[in-house]
Amino acid sequence: MSLVSVIIPYFNKKEFIFNCINSILKQKYKNFEIIIVNDECSDESRLILKDIANKDSRIRLINNKKNLGPGLSRNIGIKKSKGKFLAFIDADDEWGSNKLKSQVRFMQINKLLFTHTSYFIINKQNKLIGKFTVKKFIKYEDLINSCDIGLSTVMVSSKIKKDMNFCSLKTKEDYVLWLKLSKKYTLYGISRFYTKWRNLNSSISSSIYRRIVDAFFVYYFFEKFSLIKSIFLVLNLSLFYIKKKYN
Repeated sequence: MSLVSVIIPYFNKKEFIFNCINSILKQKYKNFEIIIVNDECSDESRLILKDIANKDSRIRLINNKKNLGPGLSRNIGIKKSKGKFLAFIDADDEWGSNKLKSQVRFMQINKLLFTHTSYFIINKQNKLIGKFTVKKFIKYEDLINSCDIGLSTVMVSSKIKKDMNFCSLKTKEDYVLWLKLSKKYTLYGISRFYTKWRNLNSSISSSIYRRIVDAFFVYYFFEKFSLIKSIFLVLNLSLFYIKKKYN
């Protein structure tokens, strides 16, 4: 049974982190390590996460000396990981109990390096408010128009660990990486629902201004598109986000 490294950046999610961790500990697939990267840099967060880490020997805690953001915190977790597979989940999201077992088996049977899955959308009170179904294959040309990959659904083989490097943007940091990987690897979508993604108005990613600015950075600075094309794609991405959020 291959080891899976589960990487979680933590920042101001004390209301949800226990449910997140419990959803991992309840996995039917038991050979995993959990790497929590504490990016809050407060005494309170250290106490909360230390208490969580003490409950299971498979949990490792890393405390950042300063706030780095979710992308750079994940990079630290990736470097410290030992697993043959890497899985990512945000501290306010949750997994179904079959997530790791089914995804690992699927990747092994089909010899895949990167998979992501469909996901349910829940609110702060854990109420189901929507769902998103992924396509089997997503190419760069599709991804550039809308980010159809949920971070907390992603699992990759350690064979592409060298390419798993998130950027320093506060939002869209995963989008930049998916775009890069889509030019080199097959990003396979599994239609089954294994993840609950929590839609929080208070989260960094919910800031409209922050999202727009970071989306522009993605297209103009990372993808090197023209100013006009970058603005067009930002508007297009914003419409997609609104549609996904309210449908």
